[in-house]
Amino acid sequence: MRTLATSRVPFDQDYVINQVRQSFQCTVLWCEGRPCLEYKNQEELDQIADYVNQNFDKDLLDVFFSAIESLPPE
Repeated sequence: MRTLATSRVPFDQDYVINQVRQSFQCTVLWCEGRPCLEYKNQEELDQIADYVNQNFDKDLLDVFFSAIESLPPE
């Protein structure tokens, strides 16, 4: 299986963020112009990190400034 990362094409940060948003039910928050990933649980965070690494050859925190777990609704 050929992934996008094997093509060695550099990916724009906005492109990677959009692909993550389309592939997962996560939220991207913006703080002072920097993207922060909001995830539901540790399993989802691990899946997103694996997706970014396998498809774009990047570490999650190379794409997002930070990652925070969603607060449960009250």
